[in-house]
Amino acid sequence: MNKTELAQKVSDKVGITKAQAEASLEAFTEIATGEMKAGGEVVLTGFGTFSARARKGREGINPRNPSQKIAIPTVVVAKFKAGKNLKDALKGKTHAPKAEAPVAAVEAEPVVE
Repeated sequence: MNKTELAQKVSDKVGITKAQAEASLEAFTEIATGEMKAGGEVVLTGFGTFSARARKGREGINPRNPSQKIAIPTVVVAKFKAGKNLKDALKGKTHAPKAEAPVAAVEAEPVVE
């Protein structure tokens, strides 16, 4: 799915025009990019977390000349960590409301020493 298709689906789901959906997606990408450039992260609870991390520089091997070593510089990369709801959805699990057992219905076993 590309950005145009996503905008169309958002438009249909929310009931806004496609142009408004595209503007919303553009605003999200600009805001998220700015936040990550500033060293922050964007958390969409249940979906995931977008962040920027510095990948350390290291020494590598030149693929054209395997006997030659090359220096790979430190670089900042985008990172996405999937949230629990997304992970569960991809595994086919559904989220049902957790039913809490009444406290009065649970009896404690006497401790025998």
